Amino acid sequence: MRDTNQSIIKFDEDKNFRNEDFFISKSNKHVLEFLNTWPRWERNFINIIGEEFSGKTHLINIFLKKNKGVKFEANTLKNEHLKEIKIYENIILENLTNVINENLFYSLLNIIEQDNKYVIITSTKPIVRIDFNLEDLKSRSKNFLLLNIEKPDDELIFAILLKNLSDRQISLNKKLIDYTVKRIERSYRKIYNFIYKIDQLSLKRKKKIDLKIIKEVLGE
Repeated sequence: MRDTNQSIIKFDEDKNFRNEDFFISKSNKHVLEFLNTWPRWERNFINIIGEEFSGKTHLINIFLKKNKGVKFEANTLKNEHLKEIKIYENIILENLTNVINENLFYSLLNIIEQDNKYVIITSTKPIVRIDFNLEDLKSRSKNFLLLNIEKPDDELIFAILLKNLSDRQISLNKKLIDYTVKRIERSYRKIYNFIYKIDQLSLKRKKKIDLKIIKEVLGE
């Protein structure tokens, strides 16, 4: 990025980016630190909660690079998966909602408990707030340790904007990024929508992004 303060970019890369550009901030640091303590966990049932685009999958991929495991999408859980997990110590179910085969899910949790395995489930809301029909499943959901990815702070928003705009070869000076950070909604979805719109406008208008365009995209 030609117009951005290079010392800031260097600081971010050296001190905050780990494992394929995952940016560590106070919004997510506690989750990453917990995952790094495996297998010294107080519980075998973990639920990572965060809104869409908050980095849940990225955290899981970092974990799986360090520790053997298998990962499934929760809504695709099938009978054969119950056999497949036998050889793994860590089982990941991503994007859990109430759209899941509850009997299979309950059986999977029983296997994990009986065999002293570990399960990490990602979801946009706590598992204890998911409206399951199976009473035993509702009860079992209370055994999960909840780890919540918080809303992005200024440091994380700055890093997300810097990295993603740079990847798209869009150059913004630090003042424009700071301006955006102070005004954009604290939502991962809104941040990535902003990046997408800036990218589209940059391609369409074939001009450098300025304050007027930033304000337009922010709806000011």
